[in-house]
Amino acid sequence: MKMKGKNMSKVIYLDNAATTKVYPEVLEAMNPYFTEYYGNPSSIYSFVGEANKAVAKARETLADLIHARAEEIYFTGGGSESDNWALKATAEAYGDKGKHIITTKIEHHAILHTCEYLEKKGFEVTYLDVDEYGSVKLDELEKAIRPDTILISVMTANNEIGTIQPIEEIGQIARKYGVIFHTDAVQAFGHIEIDVDRMNIDMLSASGHKINGPKGIGLMYIRKGVKIRSFIHGGAQERSRRAGTHNVPGIVGFAKAAELAKDSLGDRIAYETELRDYLIERVLKEIPYSRLNGERQKRLPNNTNFCFQYIEGESLLILLDQKGICGSSGSACTSGSLDPSHVLLAIGLPHEIAHGSLRLTLSEETTKEEIDFTIDELKKIVDRLRSMSPLYEDFLKNGGK
Repeated sequence: MKMKGKNMSKVIYLDNAATTKVYPEVLEAMNPYFTEYYGNPSSIYSFVGEANKAVAKARETLADLIHARAEEIYFTGGGSESDNWALKATAEAYGDKGKHIITTKIEHHAILHTCEYLEKKGFEVTYLDVDEYGSVKLDELEKAIRPDTILISVMTANNEIGTIQPIEEIGQIARKYGVIFHTDAVQAFGHIEIDVDRMNIDMLSASGHKINGPKGIGLMYIRKGVKIRSFIHGGAQERSRRAGTHNVPGIVGFAKAAELAKDSLGDRIAYETELRDYLIERVLKEIPYSRLNGERQKRLPNNTNFCFQYIEGESLLILLDQKGICGSSGSACTSGSLDPSHVLLAIGLPHEIAHGSLRLTLSEETTKEEIDFTIDELKKIVDRLRSMSPLYEDFLKNGGK
């Protein structure tokens, strides 16, 4: 696949972990299902034939990306709904067997908040620690399993620091003890290889807008034989497991995006990894008192996450935005909270360092010129912010100690 070059534009978008742009091919595939084949697939008249065919084909395409069967794919409104469904429905279906769930401290809040909800319903949740790079400790996972454990939920790759978990090994442990294994693959789906059979995955969550598809569409993979009950009640859609009129344009767009992702996967991984490593090396070499968060190699191809001492992530984002650069901070301060990222705290960073975080996530359209411009501006911004920091001034006065 030939990577797309372009001139420096006004906006340099480096927040692809938050969402991605819809590719033209995806929009083109969706358009007919808004205006021409707009019938409700649940209807019985022949007019809906094309919509039904499109949904069936999309199910096959999405299943193929993770080596699943079409009948194991269920459409949802997005990754958060899929995560909620996986946890709540498992708790309901297997609550008589046990009320113990295992997850990690670095999961997406769609998992963590659902676990908190289930704790109020009488379930017990073990939140596993991770190592300094954000990886699950397999021996601690296995030790946490009890006779009443009904579910293990560990994300495939972390949305903030990009660390890829040892999913196959986790799946083997879960299978050994007869525990259902769910993985939140929202950040990993379409970005790295996933094989649900080889990895012993029983349930998987994914979302369209992370792979250049539309927002508002996701999926749940549920292995045949797993007794998961319906999450949204109403009609008989999705084999009576998820009621609601099918979002046909969204489903078609999601599948087209998955098709493009599969066709370009090898080239895209190679390109993004090379650019990612270039970005990491320049930042760590040229900006003093910076650190990379997450695994150096076992991370998503397009993910970088840094901490810069003696600055606030929110100020960093604002000044980057003034230069037309879009990134994000692991710090939650941008949403009105003074608390830093729960992920950065979980890997052992102190509050004062975790507050100065920056996530830059690439795409296949990101150019080296854009990265160079971003790093050059980032260096100036970090210098500017540190020059206004009393803590940094004291640090220098003490000889850098």
